[in-house]
Amino acid sequence: MFGFAFRLDFGWRCCGAEVLSPAVGTYTLGDVARITGVSRARLRYWERTALLEPSVARDSANSRRQGSQFEFRDLVTVRSVLSLLDRGVSLRRIRRSVDALRKRMPDFDRPLSSLRPWLDGSRRVVVRHDGVLVEPDGQLVLEFGPTRTDSPVALCAAAANPSRRDSAEEWFEQGCKLDSNRNTYAEAIEAYKRAIECDPDCADAHCNLGSVYFNQDRLASSRVCFERALAIDSHHVESNLNLATLLEEEGRYQMALRHYKVALEADPMFADAHVSLALVYERIGLRRKARGHWRRYLQLEPSGTWVEIACQRLQE
Repeated sequence: MFGFAFRLDFGWRCCGAEVLSPAVGTYTLGDVARITGVSRARLRYWERTALLEPSVARDSANSRRQGSQFEFRDLVTVRSVLSLLDRGVSLRRIRRSVDALRKRMPDFDRPLSSLRPWLDGSRRVVVRHDGVLVEPDGQLVLEFGPTRTDSPVALCAAAANPSRRDSAEEWFEQGCKLDSNRNTYAEAIEAYKRAIECDPDCADAHCNLGSVYFNQDRLASSRVCFERALAIDSHHVESNLNLATLLEEEGRYQMALRHYKVALEADPMFADAHVSLALVYERIGLRRKARGHWRRYLQLEPSGTWVEIACQRLQE
C-alpha cells in the first residue's frame, strides 16, 4: 500500500494513502498532527484557546460527527506558531499580537500566518502591510539599519504584569517542549505544576502532568491528574483516553469503555480510540462490536500501524 508525503518547509511526512497538495479540501486534526509533528493534545489546546481556528465553517451537528476540519492555510498557521516559538517569541506575545492586528486591521487576512520576528533573536514581531513593516499596535518599523529593537527596557515593559492565565500558558508550552524526553521529565513536571499554580482550571496541564507521571510508572499520581482534568472538563479527550487505559489495565473494562466512548464522542475521527474500543470489546467477548470499530479504524487509517491486525480480526 502506497503512502503519501507532504511538504511544508519542515520535511516530508508519511500521512496516508493519497497525494496531498495545497488544493486538497480539508484535513482532520489527526492529519494536522502527523503533517506538522505537533501532538494532538497540543493542537487541541491551541484550538480550545482560539489560537488555532479551523477554517472550515460547520454547524454543531457536523462538528460532533466529523470533528474539527482544517484547510491548507491552517497548516501554515501551525507552522507559523512553531517558527515563532522556536525563535524565542512567547505564546503570550503571539496571542496579543494577533489580537492587536484583528482590532487595528480587521481586513488583514490570517494575521497569525503573517507574523515574524523583527530581527534574529528579537522577541518583537512585525507584519508587512501595504509594503511596509508595522508592529501589531500599528507602529511603523523603519528598515534602515541593524539596530537591535529588543532593548532590556522595552522587553521588560512589554512583559510587565502578565496575567496569571498568560503565565500558565507559557509554563504549559514549556512543559510541552520537555515532556517527550525522559531526561527532561523532571523539568516538564515542574513546568506543568507551575502552570497549574497559575491556573488551577487548566485541564490540559493536569492531563499532561499525568502523562509524564504515567511514563515514570507513577500510576497513582497519574490517575489523580487525569481525574482532576476530567473534573474540570468531563469531555477532555486525552484525559478520558488515558484514564481508560489505566482502568483497562486494572481489569475494570466497563468503566474503561465508558471513558473511551466519551473520548470518541468528543473526537469521532480519532482512529486510535476505535482501536482501544475494539480491543476492550474483544476482551469481554463482544466481537461483533469490536469488528465495527476495526472497520471504522481501517476507514480512518488505511495505512496505520494497526491495519494488519484489523484485517486479521475482520477475516476471523
